[in-house]
This record gives sequence, C-alpha cells and structure tokens, in this order.
Amino acid sequence: MKQSHTRKGGRQISEIANGLIDPVLAKRAGINTLLLGSWDEIAGEDFADCTRPEKIAWPRRASEMAGEGGYQPGVLTIACEGARALFLTHAQGELIQRINGFFGFPAINQMRIVQKPVSPPPKPYRKPKPLTGERARHLETMVGGIENDALKAALTRLGTAVLSARKK
Repeated sequence: MKQSHTRKGGRQISEIANGLIDPVLAKRAGINTLLLGSWDEIAGEDFADCTRPEKIAWPRRASEMAGEGGYQPGVLTIACEGARALFLTHAQGELIQRINGFFGFPAINQMRIVQKPVSPPPKPYRKPKPLTGERARHLETMVGGIENDALKAALTRLGTAVLSARKK
C-alpha cells in the first residue's frame, strides 16, 4: 500500500481507515472501499439511490477447474429496493460493463439481485427547543456582531441545536 504523506508526516484519516477496512471487506465480501465509494458514479443516477453492492463471489480455485485455466470473473450481489429490481435486471448488461470498466478488467460476468431495503429509514427530525436564560444570552452575544441576516439566522439555529440540553 502506497502511503502518501502530507506536511509534517501527517496522513488523512480516510487513508488510515481504508487501509484497515479494505482487507476485511476483501476477505468477507470480495469488494473494496473504492468500489463502494464510487458506486453512485458506476450505477448512474437511475440506480444510485436504490442499489448497493454487497459482495463479489469469486470462483474457488479457478485454475483447478476441469478444462479451464487461469482467471475466472465473479458474481456481484447487489441489494436493490422493491420494484426497481425489475428495471435493474433489464439494465444489468450495461451495469456489468460499467463495473468492469471501473476495475479495468472483466471482473464480473454475472449479477445477483437481492430485494431488500438499501438505506435505513430516516429518523424524524425534531426541532430543538428555544434557548432560555443564560444560554440564550450567550448565543445572542456570539452572533450579535454578524450583519448578514441569513448567516445570523443559520448560526442562531446551529447554536440553538448545539447549546440545547439533550436527554439521553
């Protein structure tokens, strides 16, 4: 793994995390974080929001298969939401070409589509309660010198959310 260093020997946390996560993903699912991170571009706008790659099943001991030698492409399992799986089935040839173009070699020859939710349901957003007392005065003094009304309103909302007491 090539280590890129920034000023004074520091490294980006994403590089460190990818270095730790990639071997686990490769062993358990046959994929890497680069594929997961580029999935929206590979799948395109039609399928980026409703699909997620889950694993690549590579054939075992391809060189030992009767009459076959060398490398064998794998089967990509993709999670897809609801009825969009039908449309994905019709577009799977194009998607396989995009994936192989991403890898730079024929890595995938087949797709397996599994219908299941891709993203967790969004949590309901609760507005924070307005600040009172000392916290409200403190926030007012912090944003008091800002002349731009839109920026002041945004910072007041942010400050209210940060300074409000949370129940745990």
